[in-house]
Amino acid sequence: MKKIGWPGIIALCVTFAAACAAQAQEEPPLEPEGYRMEKYHAPTPATLKGATVVDTAQAFDLWTRKAAVFIDAIARPKRPADLAPDALWSPEPRRNIPGSLWLADTGFGELSPEAQRYFEEGLARATGGDKSKPILFYCRTHCWASWNAGKRAMTLGYTNIFWYPGGADAWEKAGHPLEEKGPAPCD
Repeated sequence: MKKIGWPGIIALCVTFAAACAAQAQEEPPLEPEGYRMEKYHAPTPATLKGATVVDTAQAFDLWTRKAAVFIDAIARPKRPADLAPDALWSPEPRRNIPGSLWLADTGFGELSPEAQRYFEEGLARATGGDKSKPILFYCRTHCWASWNAGKRAMTLGYTNIFWYPGGADAWEKAGHPLEEKGPAPCD
């Protein structure tokens, strides 16, 4: 068995570190033609065709100026499948960007007719029926719900869409305020 000296160990460590860094810096996935249909908590594309992608500073500017309606499209927490049916369960509260409208469960790739109607009515209320009013969609970092919801809004004729892929996670990390809020009620 051949021994490796310090120069060999250092070279091996540098190679390993470089490989880890390269993997961490992988290119984001490409936009799918349609909606993302599964694995919603995964890296997202860098773009959303037809929308303006914003970072935290730009989202904060829009929020500060009240220049866009903020929509959180994340799903409601699901009751754990392995929890006994008679066990009490209280989901962790959602912390939204203040003033946001949480249109829960509207970021899935396929929506039920009821969820589609909830999404359409929620957007109409939030924009006062003005399809040119700026709307910013977000959820969490590495979450496809806001990407799908932004895409869906454009198919409904909304023309001024912003997508904030950093979501509430990046917002909080930047030291901006969040508020606990439940989903918008259905009409």
